[in-house]
Amino acid sequence: MSSATVNAWPEADGEPTGLRARFRAWRRSRPFWGGLLAMIAGLPILYFPYAHLSFNGMTVAMSTTAGAGSMLIGLLMVALGLTAWFQPLVRVFCGVATTILALISIPVSNLGGFGLGLITGLIAGGLLCAWAPLKPEAVPVEAQAAEVPEADAQLAAIMAAAPPVEQTAVERTVEQPAVEQASQPAAAQAVDPGEQK
Repeated sequence: MSSATVNAWPEADGEPTGLRARFRAWRRSRPFWGGLLAMIAGLPILYFPYAHLSFNGMTVAMSTTAGAGSMLIGLLMVALGLTAWFQPLVRVFCGVATTILALISIPVSNLGGFGLGLITGLIAGGLLCAWAPLKPEAVPVEAQAAEVPEADAQLAAIMAAAPPVEQTAVERTVEQPAVEQASQPAAAQAVDPGEQK
């Protein structure tokens, strides 16, 4: 089954009941994968400048002068991923900001967390910018046709029960000049060509 033929809303019967079905419905209503990758991209950018790795008993410290910058970039990328999850309307801003922060992390944070944060950040930014919400399921024509007579009957009942509306003073003054103009003779309305000078 391809994505072109899959049912976009498999839980069309109503609210999903199981935990997995509710999570699937929540995940489909927001840029889930872009937000997840943005948070994952922030972790190596945040971790490597403060890490002390040990290789065969030798400790390697990768601290740089931009440790605070790496922490700021990493925390911002995690915050942008969470923001995309819980405020899907700002997904394009989050995607552009994630892409820019991933590119800034190249010189600031050990080549963007040794490429791990850079690559996942660029992919996350693209996913966040490209995500769009699913369109609601179309109502079948038969269901719409069944609702129309019922709505027309309700509207007719409301109109029959409503008292007749009288013309207000404002409506009378708006209509009055048009009535006066029509009652004036045509000769009085015509303008002499000599008077136009």
